[in-house]
Amino acid sequence: MPETTLNVKLLSKTNNALSVIYSATRQCYSASFSGDIFDKTLPEKSKKDISDFISGVVRRGHESPLEHVSFTFAIEGVSRALTHQLVRHRIASYSQQSQRYVKADNFAYIIPPSFQKNETIKSKFINTMNSLQNTYNELLKLLEKEGIKGENANQDARFILPQAIETKIVVTMNARELKHFFCERCCARSQWEIRALAYEMLKICKKELPEIFDSLGAKCELLKFCPEGEKSTCGKYPVRTKTI
Repeated sequence: MPETTLNVKLLSKTNNALSVIYSATRQCYSASFSGDIFDKTLPEKSKKDISDFISGVVRRGHESPLEHVSFTFAIEGVSRALTHQLVRHRIASYSQQSQRYVKADNFAYIIPPSFQKNETIKSKFINTMNSLQNTYNELLKLLEKEGIKGENANQDARFILPQAIETKIVVTMNARELKHFFCERCCARSQWEIRALAYEMLKICKKELPEIFDSLGAKCELLKFCPEGEKSTCGKYPVRTKTI
């Protein structure tokens, strides 16, 4: 199977997300019960009033109410190299395609852009993928002769599979963790594949909940300076020269 491409689909998000965040925020400063705020106060307020209120909450950095709203994404066309980075974002839930239960006898793979630019490098990479595929299939056949098949064979044969192999994963993050994820992974210094994923997810989040995500991107977008230092900056924003 040839190379594959990134695909991100929003499976679900918290219903009445703005109302949930509004009620949770108001609870911090009100003697009233948030359930009553949700049921009674919200119908009296316009969507614009609530949107403006939440935009102000985000600007002031009051982020704990954002944790009550979550998004669930289905992701395919990414490499195991990417998901090894993705799962380091610990305040999240993951369900990933198993290489034990799903046989990789015709696996797809991701080709790095730097390889795409040079036909010699690209050809060598593809030949390596094909060789690994052939060896994987041969190992399954040899293991079957030993009476080992199915998941028991897959779990051992997968040891030779490359990080470039395509995988599928379902990811759930709350809005606060997504904010952190975008700040880190949209940065120009982030690895190209997970940066592309972050921008695809951000595009969806901006459409679904602009009050929180419209101003987001790399952390420099919020800070208005680059925190990475002179040697690492992409030059979009000035580097901070003084410590706080």
